[in-house]
Amino acid sequence: MIQDLEELLRVNLAKANGSVYGQTSAADAAGSVGDGQDGQIQFDRLEFESPEDLMRHLYYTCMRPNATEPTWTTDGSTPFCPRRFDGWSCWEPTMAGTVAENFCPKFVLGFDPRRMAYRTCHENGSWFVHPLSGREWSNYTNCIDTEDMQLRRLVNDIYIGGYTVSFLTLIISLCIFHSFRTLKCTRIRIHIHLFTSLALSCLFWIVWYKFVVEDPDVLHANTSWCVGLHILLHYLMLVNYFWMFCEGLHLHLVLVIVFIKDIVAMRWFVTIGWILPVALVTLYALVRNTQPLDTEHCWMNESHAMWLLTVPVCFSLVTSLVFLINVVRVLLTKLSSTSPHPAPLGLRKATRATLILIPLFGLQHILLPLRPEKGCSLERYYQIGAALLISLQGLCVSCLFCFANHDVIFAVQCYLSRFFPDLVTHPFLESNGGQPATQSRDVVV
Repeated sequence: MIQDLEELLRVNLAKANGSVYGQTSAADAAGSVGDGQDGQIQFDRLEFESPEDLMRHLYYTCMRPNATEPTWTTDGSTPFCPRRFDGWSCWEPTMAGTVAENFCPKFVLGFDPRRMAYRTCHENGSWFVHPLSGREWSNYTNCIDTEDMQLRRLVNDIYIGGYTVSFLTLIISLCIFHSFRTLKCTRIRIHIHLFTSLALSCLFWIVWYKFVVEDPDVLHANTSWCVGLHILLHYLMLVNYFWMFCEGLHLHLVLVIVFIKDIVAMRWFVTIGWILPVALVTLYALVRNTQPLDTEHCWMNESHAMWLLTVPVCFSLVTSLVFLINVVRVLLTKLSSTSPHPAPLGLRKATRATLILIPLFGLQHILLPLRPEKGCSLERYYQIGAALLISLQGLCVSCLFCFANHDVIFAVQCYLSRFFPDLVTHPFLESNGGQPATQSRDVVV
């Protein structure tokens, strides 16, 4: 039974560390300490340079009084268990035949510091010894925050399910884009690059959650393939954001400049979307590799090197927000000058454009830093909402910019009308000879 509880603790702690990573990174963690008890140590890097420094501080703080304390007996016949530091907690001298209690350590990821850990002192004045390890053992199995673990498992499952749905819809969208010659325009080409990056990201996030987060042995082994997967995921993350930036830039150029050379524009977009992230991620990997504490657990831990990726992402999001505001402004200006009822129509069009373009530009990610404090009642809803928001972005953009795209609907309807004329009417017949499709430079609103 004890062995099963230890294994549950080990697996749950590893999963807890993984689920926090979600789309960014896990909390500061490193190493396993204690008497055969595995756990991720969260330490303040401003106060301690490493988990070993934290443990050394705790050990000397605990054992220093031993030099001045008298022998712990009451009448010379009642023995006491001696003071011990087990790698996590300090256990005071305890009367034989009793059970000592300590608050669970707050620096172990997955532990609830409000709960109690236990350590048994035998009648002969010796601490309880684990039958398997043959070493003194403290019972931390009650420290696991089961509600938090269930939440993390739920969030992990949401990520896997959401990424799977997004991956499938993105693949279908890419097949549609590549199947019809009428969809060959700059706007659709940019969509193809964005959808490809999102599909690859979804695929490798599924691999990360299934084969890294859910396998604590892989985290502890810290093999080169899981480190490479970490770097690849961060590269794809940058690619996603940069192609969202290119979507906004292209739409902005079309509305403001109007006449641009598509070949020249696409060359710049490919450079920004696929090549620039290579340089940034390479720099990130080189800088992070110089810090020993940042190269453990498949690089899952927080790292100061993350700023090399965070700054470009924030820049792309802020710039995309500026593009969106300007696009809505141009729409309102054009609609106000051409519509017989400018105010209501312009407002409806601008509102619809804003709601549609937000997922295309990735602006929903601006809300993610607004995270409630840990333990807050809103944190659960934030975790679930963030998981749905991130993992289902591929489904959202597929529905808005492929399945609901007028060009796509027109092309599919024309194709189906050739094989099923009785079921599907040709679009030209429906529109009395007019083609209800958008042009390559039209804004999809």
